[in-house]
Amino acid sequence: MRVLILSLIYEVVLLLFLLQFYGMKIAGIISLILLSCLQKANAWGFWGHRMINRMACFTLPPQLFPFYKTHIEFLTEHAVDPDKRRYSDPAEAPRHYIDLDHYGKEPFDTLPPKWSDAVIKFSEDSLNAYGIVPWYIQKVYYRLVKAFSDKDVNRILYYSANLGHYIADSHVPLHCTENYNGQMTNQTGIHGFCESRLPELFGGNYDFFVGRSEYVEDLQSFCWNVVRQSYGALDSVLIFERNLNADFETDKKYAYEMRGNQLVKTYSKDYSVSYHDKLNGQVERRIQQAIIAVGSIWYTAWVNAGMPELLVNATSPGEENIPEEEKIQGDATKTFFKKRSCD
Repeated sequence: MRVLILSLIYEVVLLLFLLQFYGMKIAGIISLILLSCLQKANAWGFWGHRMINRMACFTLPPQLFPFYKTHIEFLTEHAVDPDKRRYSDPAEAPRHYIDLDHYGKEPFDTLPPKWSDAVIKFSEDSLNAYGIVPWYIQKVYYRLVKAFSDKDVNRILYYSANLGHYIADSHVPLHCTENYNGQMTNQTGIHGFCESRLPELFGGNYDFFVGRSEYVEDLQSFCWNVVRQSYGALDSVLIFERNLNADFETDKKYAYEMRGNQLVKTYSKDYSVSYHDKLNGQVERRIQQAIIAVGSIWYTAWVNAGMPELLVNATSPGEENIPEEEKIQGDATKTFFKKRSCD
């Protein structure tokens, strides 16, 4: 509720600023903005990804904000499309992570940041087997630049929504390790605990207004810095939970809750509170950093496309309007990808 109220206030203030900046030129979107404020859902599922894409819109400058704000529901809803594709596209999973610990104690000295150099050193099949998220972000980014250059609304929104997902995933510490679900350290289930349970329980008190997006001078370095930070936070994620587990009685670690019409086993609120406190704001900080990163990369793509003027259109596209050859998909004949389940 706190996020909804703050979001509404922020939108009204920003609207007044836009009216002053543009005059009556922007007045035509007033009803759209107020309508979307009233239509915000309280329960999204895939909570984190949808929140990140949604709040990234508010980091954008006045020239770009009206376009993204008009399509905020599309960008929110389709933030989870890449996760849905994992079940139908065998090439999708590696785009969400990179197993840095596979490359030794100093992975950033071992891995070439440039894709072509990495392929020469390790082969494309090997790279895909252990994840390609910092490289794939750049690939989708260039597609977005082209979409902006062509002023193709369908493609701009399609790639923006998908790009936001990959950027957000790169901010998750457990997306940077082979021990992605604690399966190597007797902590199975920690992935969903950190990425879903904690944000859903405590996200209502997070501060998602993170300031203005900034132009990214060097996207390659930016992407690698993000995964470097995520990897640096990994030890805390695993060690704190392992220590907490040793102090908690088993019957207090888990609880049963109703999800829809099903009774499911999940981490108890007491256990979640204790772990969240030990992380000392890490989950909130990574989400905040993901929001500003998504907005900044959207903004950078627009600038590098020549800052085209985009029509504020009330109608968002359906995926059926994206030609098949443009959709993000992989080669279904590839069989080298590892299957990952983070539930």
